[in-house]
Amino acid sequence: MPDTGERAVNPVSAPDTPARRHTGIGREVDTSLPRRLRMILALDDFEERARRYLPRPMYGYVSGGTETNASLRANRAVFDDFALVPRVLVDVSARSTKTTLFGRAYDAPFGIAPMGGSSMAAYQGDIVLARSAAAANVPMIMSGASLTRLEDVRAAGRTAWFQAYLPGEDEAIKTMVDRVARGGFDTLVLTVDVPVGANRENNVRNRFTRPLRPTLRLAFESAIRPRWMFGMFLRTLLLHGMPHFENTGTRAPLITRTAERYSGPRDKLSWPHVELMRRIWKGRLVLKGVLDPQDARIARESGVDGVIVSNHGGRQLDGALAPLRALPAVAAEARGMTVMMDSGIRRGTDVLKALALGAQFVFVGRPFLYAAAIAGDAGVRHAIGLLREEVDRDMALLGITELPQMTRERLRENYGS
Repeated sequence: MPDTGERAVNPVSAPDTPARRHTGIGREVDTSLPRRLRMILALDDFEERARRYLPRPMYGYVSGGTETNASLRANRAVFDDFALVPRVLVDVSARSTKTTLFGRAYDAPFGIAPMGGSSMAAYQGDIVLARSAAAANVPMIMSGASLTRLEDVRAAGRTAWFQAYLPGEDEAIKTMVDRVARGGFDTLVLTVDVPVGANRENNVRNRFTRPLRPTLRLAFESAIRPRWMFGMFLRTLLLHGMPHFENTGTRAPLITRTAERYSGPRDKLSWPHVELMRRIWKGRLVLKGVLDPQDARIARESGVDGVIVSNHGGRQLDGALAPLRALPAVAAEARGMTVMMDSGIRRGTDVLKALALGAQFVFVGRPFLYAAAIAGDAGVRHAIGLLREEVDRDMALLGITELPQMTRERLRENYGS
């Protein structure tokens, strides 16, 4: 008779104990979880629940890419181009998912990527993400397109970083850098792949605008999602008033007939502005959106502390190189600069493949926002726990005990895929 193994212990309820080790093959529903989370067994499971919860314009905005969605699809497909090569008969009982990033110890090699409009999808979404990340001891990058004041997000989560969309204007840059410093952040992430807005045709088809325009269509789409209408939108209005875009460009309400958001001439942003930021910003400076090793070299020479290899989750240039493919060349040019990656990561094996190809850390976006939307703090804690448990299990199956052991030799290319 085959061994049916032990019951899986939920990673949230027992986050860091040896008893959590996966020594059997059985897995059962964890009845200690809220009912809506019990059959969510992986990050991908959050999306369908969120699709049924969110009004169509909101879901389309969060889930969509740009134009043909070629980059969005490629970000996931590229992981299948690499196969894992495990070693066997290795004592892996003392393995650890802990890692160090910029001199700080974290409990997992992943964090939460910046996502604009989090508080349109989830009640106090930015606060929930920051609070849950801090509780799990992983970083969360707050989006400059947030509906929540950056000072409030940092107060809610000590592991929060700030991501900025900045124009090519010295005074605007100085003003934002000063505000971020006064807000208590120690890491500033400049997104560099948005010189102009992307051609997001899906937003037009779903009638999504930022700010939102009050229309009968929007009212109808909201009314047929009563859990979102009452649990998020009306609750927010009642307790906090109309949300506003608080941190980038013109302050504008979430829903308005006339107001526009203007964030300045981003198409003028260039390397001299990065050098200005390096002179005036005393914390760690990261560039997000780097795919070319030549840009990594210039970043290093400009005194940047780290880069995030990213194509904006497939939301900017359609057909842009998948970050996993760009990663090895960027890492080779880093020469001591910290290299991170986002876009397309959904599984523990994805995390480990990225580490093997040169990343020191990765960030995950949409699944954590879906988790916050459908179940608040409990959802995000569950999502973090699931991914961390997968990394832990996959390390054991690969025959490694520490993350630095996940090297290129652990991968083979699937040329036929």
